[in-house]
Formats: sequence, structure tokens, C-alpha cells
Amino acid sequence: MAQEKMVGQITDMEKDFAQWYTDVVKKAELADYSGVKGCMVIRPYGYAIWENIQRDLDARFKALGHENVYMPMFIPESLLQKEKDHVEGFAPECAWVTVGGQNQLSERLCVRPTSETLFCQHFKDIIHSYRDLPKLYNQWVNVVRWEKTTRPFLRTSEFLWQEGHTMHATEEEAKKETLQMLKVYKDFYLESLAIPAITGQKTEKEKFAGAMETYTIEPMMHNGVALQGGTSHYFGDGFAKAFDITFTDKDNQIKYPHQTSWGVSTRMIGAIIMTHGDNNGLILPPAIAPIQIVVIPVQQHKEGVLEKAASVTEALKKAGLRVYMDQSDNSPGWKYSQYEMKGVPVRLELGPRDIENNSCVLVSRVTREKKFVSLDNLEEEVQAMLKFVHDELVERALKNREEKTHDAHTHEEFLEIAANRPGFIRAMWCGDSACEDQLKDETGGVKSRCIPFTEEHLSDTCVCCGKKAKHMVVWGRQY
Repeated sequence: MAQEKMVGQITDMEKDFAQWYTDVVKKAELADYSGVKGCMVIRPYGYAIWENIQRDLDARFKALGHENVYMPMFIPESLLQKEKDHVEGFAPECAWVTVGGQNQLSERLCVRPTSETLFCQHFKDIIHSYRDLPKLYNQWVNVVRWEKTTRPFLRTSEFLWQEGHTMHATEEEAKKETLQMLKVYKDFYLESLAIPAITGQKTEKEKFAGAMETYTIEPMMHNGVALQGGTSHYFGDGFAKAFDITFTDKDNQIKYPHQTSWGVSTRMIGAIIMTHGDNNGLILPPAIAPIQIVVIPVQQHKEGVLEKAASVTEALKKAGLRVYMDQSDNSPGWKYSQYEMKGVPVRLELGPRDIENNSCVLVSRVTREKKFVSLDNLEEEVQAMLKFVHDELVERALKNREEKTHDAHTHEEFLEIAANRPGFIRAMWCGDSACEDQLKDETGGVKSRCIPFTEEHLSDTCVCCGKKAKHMVVWGRQY
């Protein structure tokens, strides 16, 4: 018996965007709620997306000389306390272990919210000479931050991520690494996630705890809300001094190394959903889609249909594509809706008449348009459609960002835009964090997202206080 058409169970995003998001996450079988408050079960389809993301980024990191390591999950409280600004920044989100087995621990253990202190403890043991530098490390792990409100992929108490940690002989080298890794993220977002995102530096108020400089990538969602998609931090020698990490340079002088860290998380899956999805469900960028092409046999009970569909499937697999043939007894219509809802970039339909004509039908998930193609050059046609899907997703996301980016020249204009026009606001700022606080309070949550690398001179004065402006800032609400 055919199952219910699942796409009909997805709320329209125009009606309730939050409910639409939850519906897509659950109906597309990406994740489910767990028995642990604030934590999620990542289901096979969702985890396959993460594996493809991980594989892509890992290759990019290794091409630049980074090596994967693994640090402990627990951080002794005394170790965490060594860097005051860092621990104060994370204190409200820390989860603590106080009992081991049946015994009270002599010292509390923090379940890692991030791993700077653990890496520093290790770096102290292995860095002694300039010959030991640079150290280019990365790890793929889970972290815990005790969130007050949670939503699958976007904000959970436990999540998966990568965190890079590097040590360098000079400030110049460390700063170069910081910006290099931000570019890696920006390129990955565009090339693999089909998301054009803005990048820039966080303000002093919004920078990472313990960092001297924090840089961020900020994609915009369908509804105009920002998502902090990844960050890269320059720490200077602050952690090195706190942990007494030193090395002997070429001139036989004792010096402190300069440190960076950078990371992205499973939050990216939330960004994919909210940037590309529509009222029929997911739309996945081909580069990270677990299934790039789904093959649907039409009238599969007729002689030769399943055999030909299987042959086509194997040929595409041999071409290096991720292909799945659905030969279940569900109706073709149900299958169309099912894989559309799961965001498969390309659908291939093959029936008796198509076989007679040595052809098949390709359907793009992004436009839902059908194209009749010859089986003789199927691989080329499929590759072309996958590229089309990617390019169309980039174009749509860019158009959405441009349409929802507004310039504010006065305080009144800023407040009007914040109240009535969702999206990014570009406005001048004096550099005083008090103005950031005031604008956030007045607008009910609009915050500075970043100081972009390319600033425009929109006016001479701060949009909040009227004093001389120092920077153009991109502002917006965030998940």
C-alpha cells in the first residue's frame, strides 16, 4: 500500500517559517528530538550530509598542511581557569562533571565547549624550537554548550564541529593563517553549499572570548535572518603566555608563539535548509547531497524496465556520481514527491516509451522543469543539470541577499528598516559598544554581524549617537 505523500505535511514558510523549518528537518528525516533535552538524533540522511561536508572540508584543510588530532572531552577546571577572559566568556554555557562512578571528584571537569586550553597544554609539551613551528592541527569532535533555547542543527546543547588550532612563530604568520582559513570557509560555502556569504571582522563586543581578532562568515537565510556560519580567530600570544608556551628562535631568543583557531559546525546543515529550501522541502546543493540523482522506473512491472533502470544507475555510479534507484512498490507520483521533499538535485524518470526511444527524462529539483535526453550522452546531460542546479541556487541566494540588504543613514531610518524590512542593514558606526547595545535594545535583537572587508562610506556619522563614524557595519538579526 502506498504511503502518504509527505510533502503535504510541510507548513508553508510564508505562513510559519519556524514550523516550516521543523517540518523539513523531521519529514526529510534529517534529525529527530532525543530523550535528552537540547540534544538531537542526527538520522542517516542528515549524517550523510555531514559526512560529505566533512570529507570536502577535510581535503581542503589537508591540502594546506593541516593534520587531524583528537583531544580529550574533559577539561580540568584549573586548566580552564588559566585564561581568564576565555573562561569568563564560556562560563554560562559550561557543563560540569562532579562525580566519577560513585566518588566525588577532587576537581570539577568541564565537558569541552571548545578546546583551546587542551591544545595549549599539549603545545607546551611539544613546542620548544622554531623548528617545531608551525603546528597546524584540526579535530572533528562533539562539543557541549548548555543552551537555554534549542532548535535542531541551529542551536543544540551538543553539536558536531571541526576546530582548527595552530601555532606560529610570528604575528604575521598567525594573522595570515586566520584570514586564509576564513577564505577556505567562504570558498567552501560558495563552491559546495551554493551559499554566497559575507565575511568580515567581528566588533570588539562580538569577538570570541580570549581572541584579539575574530573574523566571521555570515550567510543570509530565506527570511532575512543571519546565521553565524563559521569563525576564525587570531589569539596573539595571550594563550601562550597564560600557559607558558615558549620556543627558541633562530637568534637563540626565547619567544612566545602566536595562536589561531577556526571552526564550523553542523549548524551549516541548518543554513542549507533555510537558504535553499522551499515549500516542497529541501533543495540540496549537488556537492553535498547524499543522493545526487534518483532513478525512478515508470511502469516498472513491464518487462525490461527495471533492468534498464538498473543499467543506467550503474553507469552513472561508475562515472563517480551518487545515484539511488527506487524500485519500491510506491507509486511514481509518491516517489516524485518523496525525493523532491528530500532535496535530491536531479530526478531521472525511465519508462517503456523512453526505453524504446533510447531516452529518459531529467527533472531539476530547483526549477522542476523536465528535459528529454538521449541515453547515449546521459552522463554529460546529468553533469550539466547538476551544475545548473548549483548555479541556480547561488543566483537565488545572492538575489535574496541583495533584495534584503538595506542602507540606513540616520537613526530613524535604521529603526524603521529594523521594524519593517527583514534582512541586513548597512550603517555607519562610531566604534562604541554602547551604541551596539542601544541599537539591539531598541530593535529587539538587531546586532552587528561584521565589519566587512570592503567598507563603503555611507555617511560621516554614527547611525546611533551621531558622533564621527569609524566603520561601516553590517547589522542583522541572528539565529
